[in-house]
Amino acid sequence: MKLPPLKPSYPDLESISDNTLMLKVKDGDLDKLGLLFERYKKPLYGFFYGLNKNGEISEDLVQNVFYRILKYRYLFRGEGDFRTWMFHIARNVNHDHYRKNKMQGKDSLENWQDRLSTHENRSTEMQQDEAMQLLNMAMARLPMDVREVLLLSKFQELKYKEIGTLLGCSEGAVKVKVFRALRDLKEVYLHLEKNS
Repeated sequence: MKLPPLKPSYPDLESISDNTLMLKVKDGDLDKLGLLFERYKKPLYGFFYGLNKNGEISEDLVQNVFYRILKYRYLFRGEGDFRTWMFHIARNVNHDHYRKNKMQGKDSLENWQDRLSTHENRSTEMQQDEAMQLLNMAMARLPMDVREVLLLSKFQELKYKEIGTLLGCSEGAVKVKVFRALRDLKEVYLHLEKNS
């Protein structure tokens, strides 16, 4: 009689919840932070890129988020959702980055010239359909806080309650913010479409 192969005694790492992994990181198992990084590097990059349209800066900001997660791991209690906690850190990283750059005068014409000359995917972007270009232009014309709400709700698919926790407001207030943000986006988009 042939015995079935033994299953490994360790759980499938992909099925371990984010909170469980973060609690292990908090307890000193720093290797588990790599799994969280693999799970969230793309969503975080998308969040930052949606705010600043700069690949290099977005990559740096993702790294900064995980540096802060490591640095402040002792603050994670595991009571709330890890993803909400992580995006709270991401928002702080983004605000700190832009506050620092404003103080240093980095958001100048020189910075825009750098963006145009170093962007390797320029030809790919030019091949996007007109509607997508208009949508990107419309998003770029919205204030940062409005873009942030849209990115968190529509692209990162956070629940209104999670966004409320991040923004320090009620779920109802988030619904209003998202509704207004979508209305503003639509107005800007239609204006651009009419004038193109």
